[in-house]
Amino acid sequence: MPQKTNKTLQRETHIIDAQGKSLGRLASEIAVLLQGKHKPEYAPYKDIGDFVVVKNFDKVRFTGKKLKNKKYYRHSGYLGGLKVQTLEELLKKDPYKVLRNAVMGMLPKNKLRKKMIKRLKLE
Repeated sequence: MPQKTNKTLQRETHIIDAQGKSLGRLASEIAVLLQGKHKPEYAPYKDIGDFVVVKNFDKVRFTGKKLKNKKYYRHSGYLGGLKVQTLEELLKKDPYKVLRNAVMGMLPKNKLRKKMIKRLKLE
């Protein structure tokens, strides 16, 4: 019977240049790396993903009229507490939130999602 080897998890750092890429395609590429789907030992219950650093996010491409028409909603929990921001406003205020929201939607909705999204950095 072969003996199990207990090897330590090696997390790599992937640097992605966002210049000229569309937001959705960039987010799906990042989600695969954060989950570890590119590794042969991937399993949905394992957290074996890598670190991802995104450069030139200010030069990301948006098609159509998304800057004006795409809206982000959040609610305070109180009556009348719905807040609405356009993509253009949120991009000026905090570009990390735009990328984070796009990637969060593509990660699995389980307890590992918060750990995975912490490995995403923006330069």
